[in-house]
Formats: sequence, structure tokens, C-alpha cells
Amino acid sequence: MIQPQALSLWVEIPVALLLLASGVFTLTAAIGLLRFKNFFMRMHPPAMTFTIASWCVTLATIIYFSALEQSLALHAWLIIILLSLTVPVTTIMLARAALFRSRTNPPDEVEEPVPPALSDPSKVR
Repeated sequence: MIQPQALSLWVEIPVALLLLASGVFTLTAAIGLLRFKNFFMRMHPPAMTFTIASWCVTLATIIYFSALEQSLALHAWLIIILLSLTVPVTTIMLARAALFRSRTNPPDEVEEPVPPALSDPSKVR
């Protein structure tokens, strides 16, 4: 079994703080997801804070493995670049699908009216 190298305290502290910050952001997203009432309000906290939390984990990974290997380890950048591109696109697609669904099949109890489609000129003010 290979024993891991002991890293400097100056490396472990930022890594630990970044991972703790990631946990705080994820907890904030979970609270926001439970707290808000409708789907459109619920999608914003996870989309924003999960992206920030993943940046924290990626930076912690880069710092840790760069110090461990004693060379710059940038392989984790691929993960965060893909996440930064796909999370907003996924959020927009989910919002559009939910908006289409609420327009075609409105629920019984509507707290806020859904805006009309832009393609229907009779419903646009």
C-alpha cells in the first residue's frame, strides 16, 4: 500500500476552506430548493450555487494535486468548463419545458399567471 505524502499546512488549509465553502453553497441550494413555492423559483438556487460549489471543488482539486505532484495539475479544468457550459443550458431547457407545460396544462391553483407566448399576437399586450 502506498502511503500518501504529507502536505504542507499552507496547502491543506485552502483546500479544506474551499471544500467547506462548497458544502455551504450546496446546503444553501438545498434550503432554497425546499423554501420556494413554485418550480420557476426553485430552479434558481440550485443552478447558481451548484455551479459555484463545483468551482470551489475544482479549485481545491487543482491546489491539492498540484501540491501533491509538485507540478501544475489542470486536468480538473475540463470538468468545470463542461459544467459551466451545460448547467445554464440545462436550466434554460427545464424552464422552457415547465413554461410550455404550464401554458398547455394549467394547474388548478395558479398563484401567479404564466406570461403568454410571444408567438400568439392576440395575447401580447
